[in-house]
Amino acid sequence: MKKKIDLLNGPIAGTLARLAFPIMGTSFIQMGYNLVDMIWIGRLGSGAVAAVGAAGMFMWLANGVTTIPRIGGQVTVGHKLGAGDKAAAAEYARGALRMGAFLGILYGIISLLLNNQLIAFFQLNSLKVIWDARLYLMITCGLVVFSFLDQVLGGILAAMGNTVTTFRVTTIGLLINLILDPVLIFGVGPIPRLEVAGAAMATVLAQVIVFVLYLRAVWHEPVIFANLHLFVKTRKEYVKEMVKIGFPPAIQDSLFSSISMVIARLIAGWGDAAVAVQKVGSQIESISWMMAGGFSTAVNAFIAQNYGAGKGERIRKGYRTALVIMAVWGAFTSFLLLVFPEFFFRIFITEEEVIPMGVDYLRIIGISEIFMCLEGAATGAFQGMGKTVPPSVTGIVFNTLRIPTAMLLSATALELNGVWWALSLSCVLKGTVLPVWFALVFRKFYKNYKEMKGRSV
Repeated sequence: MKKKIDLLNGPIAGTLARLAFPIMGTSFIQMGYNLVDMIWIGRLGSGAVAAVGAAGMFMWLANGVTTIPRIGGQVTVGHKLGAGDKAAAAEYARGALRMGAFLGILYGIISLLLNNQLIAFFQLNSLKVIWDARLYLMITCGLVVFSFLDQVLGGILAAMGNTVTTFRVTTIGLLINLILDPVLIFGVGPIPRLEVAGAAMATVLAQVIVFVLYLRAVWHEPVIFANLHLFVKTRKEYVKEMVKIGFPPAIQDSLFSSISMVIARLIAGWGDAAVAVQKVGSQIESISWMMAGGFSTAVNAFIAQNYGAGKGERIRKGYRTALVIMAVWGAFTSFLLLVFPEFFFRIFITEEEVIPMGVDYLRIIGISEIFMCLEGAATGAFQGMGKTVPPSVTGIVFNTLRIPTAMLLSATALELNGVWWALSLSCVLKGTVLPVWFALVFRKFYKNYKEMKGRSV
């Protein structure tokens, strides 16, 4: 594949940058999906934003479920490509796609059958908001299989060193979403005004088109996809290995989503407007965590191939480069959120009584952005080495602590701001503990690597 980057040779900074920048660009595009929705939905009022915010929690939960085939497939494919075993890499890719399709269909069926009970969890106040949330859930999660497959395909391509294809097809998806959003939300000519349901339909249609573009891009790819044989079963030991690698981060992501739902229910005690603030604020904040997640994917792919090839020195230099880049980006986003919170929030919601709540959210959460980015770099490094337990344990422990911390702080004079402080402090702790943990683990790995290299000379 012409767009494939050689991750095992060449200047480390340049190689990592060429791999990471398209993924980071893709993260911007994925963030764009959500921001475009929020900009248009915000014009319908804070009630519509609250509906999408509640239903969107289950799309977030879906991303946790798809982590099993996405991370499991990306890491194992990367290891096998690094070791030069292309046949095994193709079989792992096949297993990841089959698993992604199965989980996506299952999640969609559950979302359709239980949509009323799922939205009832948030105890929203308005019947209109509740119905809009149910509609958004049924459409986006009912057809979530395309999102699952898009993510798995993107992970496999990243493991191959091809991140440009993902950037291109996702960019096209955003452009389609940009066109469809206002048309379906507000109606044009014979197309009726669909409001929240229109936003959901625009998102799903864009995901379907991205999936078709992915298929077109990989149809004649000679290394992995030409040997995929999709309808042939994958060996059980391969499936078990992918689950072993993908399950810890999936639990972490799913638990994170569940914790966020509990927090959202707590926030709902301050009214639907508070739910809308959290939804919009998190989308603005995604300028940081989407980038951190995208760069984490790049670090994962880079380290996975070099780990499979036994290149310890290249792993060390690559990780250090990633830390520097993420630290700079985190500092930049912290500056933006601390200095210009009202400017960014007004892009989405202009209701004067809601603005002060949004400003408080962005300033409090802005303190933690650099730590969030450092956590992303360390997470990608751990995953690339096939060690997914440490980032999962760190995430589970400190994310779980958000609930009692939010309850305690919100019971003080801080009130709603106490919830925002609980979220920010947990990010600071994760971004401190995980990089230190990786440094300790890598020190042991690097020592063994140097000893083995010395014996081979």
